[in-house]
Amino acid sequence: MIKPPRYLTDFDLTDLPSLDFDAIVIGSGVAGISTAYHLGKTAKVAVLTKSELSLTATRYAQGGIAAAVGEGDSPESHFEDTILTGRGLCDEEAVRVLVTEGPAEIATLREIGAAFDCRPSGSLSLTREAGHSCARVVHSKDTTGGEVESTLAATVRGMSGVSIFERVFVIDVITDDKRSVGVLAVLNGRLTAFLAPVVVLAAGGMGQLYSVTTNPPISTGDGLAMAYRAGAMLTDIEFVQFHPTALHTPVSPRFLISEAVRGEGAYLVDKNGVRFMVDRHPMAELAPRDVVVRGEFEVMRATGADHVYLDCRHLGGAYFAERFPAINDELLSNGIDPARDLIPVTPAAHYMSGGVKVDLEGRTGIDGLYACGEVACTGVHGANRLASNSLLEGLVFSRRAATNARAYIEKHTGRSVPPLKSITSDDGGTHTEGRAVMADLKDRMQELAGVMRSAASLTALLAFIRSKAGYTFPGGPWADDYELSNMLTVGYIIAMAAKTREESRGSHWREDFPEENDEKWRRHIVIEEGGDEWVKLKII
Repeated sequence: MIKPPRYLTDFDLTDLPSLDFDAIVIGSGVAGISTAYHLGKTAKVAVLTKSELSLTATRYAQGGIAAAVGEGDSPESHFEDTILTGRGLCDEEAVRVLVTEGPAEIATLREIGAAFDCRPSGSLSLTREAGHSCARVVHSKDTTGGEVESTLAATVRGMSGVSIFERVFVIDVITDDKRSVGVLAVLNGRLTAFLAPVVVLAAGGMGQLYSVTTNPPISTGDGLAMAYRAGAMLTDIEFVQFHPTALHTPVSPRFLISEAVRGEGAYLVDKNGVRFMVDRHPMAELAPRDVVVRGEFEVMRATGADHVYLDCRHLGGAYFAERFPAINDELLSNGIDPARDLIPVTPAAHYMSGGVKVDLEGRTGIDGLYACGEVACTGVHGANRLASNSLLEGLVFSRRAATNARAYIEKHTGRSVPPLKSITSDDGGTHTEGRAVMADLKDRMQELAGVMRSAASLTALLAFIRSKAGYTFPGGPWADDYELSNMLTVGYIIAMAAKTREESRGSHWREDFPEENDEKWRRHIVIEEGGDEWVKLKII
């Protein structure tokens, strides 16, 4: 059995061009750019982003940021909603941190210029989303992620301590005896070492492993695979959350119809126009996402349809266009008038609730290596993320990681980097073949490890990935060869964890084990690099 190499490319630090910083932040979504904002006040920081600074999953976030800032709301209520949605696997201490420190992050964003929707009185306009017991989602129309991203990006661009490197592909974290010393990256077509005592992984998610996803093309699981190869632990990685309402079109990624649309009163109906969530859950269309997705899947299977519909007609066309201008424009461009037409929607891979196992300060267990945002698992989300907790988590825990990293930098600045080198022994497949393998992998992940899984489907997926394991050794200098290696690695880990968890919980649905089993499975699956095998798996 071939396993991924420790490093995806040959290198010798004595021969490579190098750039020195106090901290390297990989990713420029809300977690990465927020980390740079906090660290850049006192440290020399490099932000390395795979595309343009603002072309991130954060930019695609429509609904908003959940925080207990409204009258009658409380951190305790937010805590209870988060715990209930996480189906017994949330880390309660992490959730306490999230809900108590979250409101201050909203205030900080407003101070640096973020414009959120307000009532005539000047108080924040709040909406309700799935799983929330009250309206607590702060928003900016239906482009909240874009507002947050652009505000933070504009602020960071003006900071003298922050250097931004766009269109840089980070290949691996460089480690020396369980200590992070920098990263290997392709800068302007040339392999380059970025060296620093602190590396912060904020590389986002892995939705592009699936053929139907809301995630942008950059979301190929690179951060998860890098952390795994570096020796960090991954946990809860079987919990891939599917969003219930992606626009049913052949376009990839799928356009997301924000949960806030249902929060404002839209209904889900089957092909006969019948609402189907009312009898399935007391919160109907605003049940937690896993419940809604299962309801959709069951209805589609029963009716033989490949999608369901979102009915917004009763909201009124003028109101819909005012409240959701970006969604309205996208629908009209697809020939759908939400004032008159039902909107076809399907579930789509949306968010990784698990990730790199970290503590409350973002530490991974490898000295100097931190992780925050979607790539990390703080324990906040458990088996199923509560709507609009993702941006909040990125804000709260990036600040905590930056605070701890600042102290680490002060102790370790000037520490020497050894003359490390690595030679990869195997050759991968051709670049053209790799593209076909990537497409095949996405289709198989969708079919075999998607909304519904089983021992048979996951065994077939694992066999397929093992048969393509040679592609974990990139065969050329192209970024998508490295992406394919990362995708195969992460797909294998997801399938291993999903096959091990013999129950259905949250966003993990096993057709052959349809019940939740607290006695055996109110536990976490932790995966790390496994020596001679691909993975070493523990249940804790």
